[in-house]
Amino acid sequence: MKILKLSPTIKDYIWGGTRLTKEFEMVSFTDRQAEAWVLSCHGDGECTIENTDFKGRTLSDVLSNEGKGYLGTNCKKYENFPILIKLIDAKDNLSVQVHPDDEYALRVEGEYGKTEAWYIMDCDDDAEIIYGFKSDITKEEFRKSIEENTLTDYVNRVKVKKGDIFFIQAGTLHAICKGILLAEVQQNSNTTYRVYDYGRLQNGKPRELHVEKALDVTSTKALDASGKPMGETVDKGDYKETLLTECEIFSMKRLDVIEKAEVIADEKSFVSLVALDGNGVVMHEDTCVTLYKGESLFIPAGFGKVEILGAVTVLESRVN
Repeated sequence: MKILKLSPTIKDYIWGGTRLTKEFEMVSFTDRQAEAWVLSCHGDGECTIENTDFKGRTLSDVLSNEGKGYLGTNCKKYENFPILIKLIDAKDNLSVQVHPDDEYALRVEGEYGKTEAWYIMDCDDDAEIIYGFKSDITKEEFRKSIEENTLTDYVNRVKVKKGDIFFIQAGTLHAICKGILLAEVQQNSNTTYRVYDYGRLQNGKPRELHVEKALDVTSTKALDASGKPMGETVDKGDYKETLLTECEIFSMKRLDVIEKAEVIADEKSFVSLVALDGNGVVMHEDTCVTLYKGESLFIPAGFGKVEILGAVTVLESRVN
């Protein structure tokens, strides 16, 4: 078992910015860098290994050949790798969209649905997200608002600030709006139903909408969102730990490392560590792996205790 450093896949979407290359020093040959898939075994964008004897191989290839024991007992109930983690730079508004749940997605799309969570790493002063509806509406009213181009009159707009966390259950209408940099932990799915895209054109044509499928899966109940982490921040001396959110699929913690933090990879799940800010190293016995801003490490289940040294803010994610 070894600590694996992952090289991300960069996605160029029309709403993306350039912070991922300028601030995180990620390599890209495109004008925009909308997303970095920093933990991914998805066929639409896999991570490759940067270190060890596995260098140059995809993470999914390593896991297939080295055995699913790397994933942990919590992952045995999943046929495929269960989660996907991204860093997202929204220079412009993302489309208003929704993701299906597992039952619908497996039946219609042949892959998992998508429940996800957003951690706001940075944002403009006036930044906001769309999170469900501001009041209950019917499916018929939802359809009419799409057809009459009045959907944005009904959505719930939530002001955001750095450090906020938002849990987006499958079936929740949502959108990341311009001026937001965030980390997203989600189910391992790339199924998105777009219902509104601000009239934008791509290659001279409007991007495809998926109205009928969205009507099938969207909850039209009113939602409220505070952005507050699920747990209180716990001072552990050399670092602070905050439970951001937890669901039946995954958990997310923020580790604010001042000098040193301990992380234990038990038999239940692998551990993903993504550096959101600052620089550090991860130590295990005679192994030392750098963890600089934007870098992502995969620690196999059952690996035991590792130490994070340095001044670095880390997103720790596990499978439940």
